[in-house]
Amino acid sequence: MLVILKRDNQEVNEQAAQLIAGAIRKNPSLTLGLATGSTMVGLYRHLVRLHQAGSLDFSQAATFNLDEYLGLPASHPQSFNHFMHENFFRHINIQPRNIHIPDGSVRRDYDAYCASYEQSIRAAGGIDLQILGIGRNGHIGFNEPTSSLASRTRLKVLSRETIDDNAKFFGPREESPRCAITMGIGTILEARKILLLATGPPKAAAVAKSIEGPITCAVSASALQLHPDVTFLLDEPAAAQLTQREYYQRVLEMTALLTPDRLS
Repeated sequence: MLVILKRDNQEVNEQAAQLIAGAIRKNPSLTLGLATGSTMVGLYRHLVRLHQAGSLDFSQAATFNLDEYLGLPASHPQSFNHFMHENFFRHINIQPRNIHIPDGSVRRDYDAYCASYEQSIRAAGGIDLQILGIGRNGHIGFNEPTSSLASRTRLKVLSRETIDDNAKFFGPREESPRCAITMGIGTILEARKILLLATGPPKAAAVAKSIEGPITCAVSASALQLHPDVTFLLDEPAAAQLTQREYYQRVLEMTALLTPDRLS
């Protein structure tokens, strides 16, 4: 596990964009796992700028999104499908056939649909680089507390905390979704590399539990401790409750010296 500490949200977004851009330049047909949420808006803005400057080509890349609200059509302004197209896809040259986002309008046969999403990931050769955010309760994707660490893509009931956090994005007469389709923890852990971004004070407790706490289904992001190539990219407020910050900085310095490719 590599922990990279930055001063603020802007530095986190810039570093993340550079890491992702470097991976795509090394492998133009990279398969990316993508996340949504406010943490990702700045990241996608930086990637779009790199593309529009002519230094980043997405024409051979493929993407798989982590999750989608159940019951929202792709056209709904709060769907993750809409989020991804407005903030990212419509501004770059990715091929539409290479974009994969769970279908929130599925009405039945959830297990079969989720199995087909898993099969699509396998058919693409697996995810090369998975981008993650983290919820205040430590969830990744919509893998709420008590999620199995071996879970696969499935229908998931959202916690009250997550519902309340997301309610602000919906109108006063709209009900915040109660369920979502999400990649499982086991699915996420099969990605070859993982990059988790976290910014702001509300994420500090979840970050500390994920990095320095025990591996537990009560904090699904703690399962990332089991992955051989995961990077946490944090700003100072999100890292505030970590107890080993000096050591993480020393590890980062030695990584830059001994294995610089990991940071490019």
